Amino acid sequence: MDQDRQTVIIAGAGVFGTAIAERLAWNAKNRVVLYSIEKDVVADINGNHRNTKYFPTRFLNASIVATDDKRIFSDADYILLVIPSKAIVPFSEEIRPMTKPDCMVVNLAKGMSDDGAFITEKIPFGRTASMKGPTFAIEVLNGFPSSFTFGGEERDFQDFKSNVLPDTGMYLDYTKDIRGVELMSVLKNMYAIAIGLVSGRYNSPNVDFMVYTKAVNEMRRFLKLFRCEQTTIFGYCGLGDLGLTSLNDLSRNRTLGMLMGKGFSCDQNGSSTVIEGYRTIKLMGELTRERQVAERFPLVQALYRLMYEGDDLNDYLQTVFS
Repeated sequence: MDQDRQTVIIAGAGVFGTAIAERLAWNAKNRVVLYSIEKDVVADINGNHRNTKYFPTRFLNASIVATDDKRIFSDADYILLVIPSKAIVPFSEEIRPMTKPDCMVVNLAKGMSDDGAFITEKIPFGRTASMKGPTFAIEVLNGFPSSFTFGGEERDFQDFKSNVLPDTGMYLDYTKDIRGVELMSVLKNMYAIAIGLVSGRYNSPNVDFMVYTKAVNEMRRFLKLFRCEQTTIFGYCGLGDLGLTSLNDLSRNRTLGMLMGKGFSCDQNGSSTVIEGYRTIKLMGELTRERQVAERFPLVQALYRLMYEGDDLNDYLQTVFS
């Protein structure tokens, strides 16, 4: 293998993993490998340079290869985790014995582990980081400038930025507050539903930004509650990702809220992204009650009562506007 190249393995060849792989392949130093358990996807990428299952009309960079063989992780210099959040911890435990001691593992999944813990605190690697930002997969795939917050050690940030990202059109800001970056990605889906509810009811920028402001304040309180840095809210992972997810109709969570705001019943058997928002509402609603701080998080409590305790939309709105 060319000693000037580095092996970057993206675990997960779904929509976002495929988009990230395409952009990282723009850097000629990156040997980009997509790992997937879907054999049809692997065959399609290797045989046709396409991932027809997720992007039916698009060709991918011809240098990208795919595999379903976990032994590939022994070659990795960098691993990007883009699989469902609830699967990351067991998956990481399985591949850990194969990886190099200095391999950097970056979590791009937005959510918490299956037991409600932060993913980066549960995965068993020596170098871990979190990378989140205001990025829709289709725009990443289309080559638009895209941004993330990198949470982790500064030396890892400099390494990733200097070696993996050149020529990709992807940009980073930085914080050492890795827990805060993880937390922002957990909360934004929940608050996108909160804002979508009023968007569906009123279709009013005034009302959207009223609730957006309330959401930002609650997110800052959550950062304090989890002993994170409150300034993390100002990064791409905070205000940026919340704005993208809660104010753009490409967002599934916003769309769910909008449909409910228009009177449609909610379906908890929807997509994984929507389920993550439901799960967060339950998790944070119960957590704030257990810690006896529920009154500091009125939006969360209003969502919890709406989703899990039988409140109707008017009850929700009364709380939001109080």
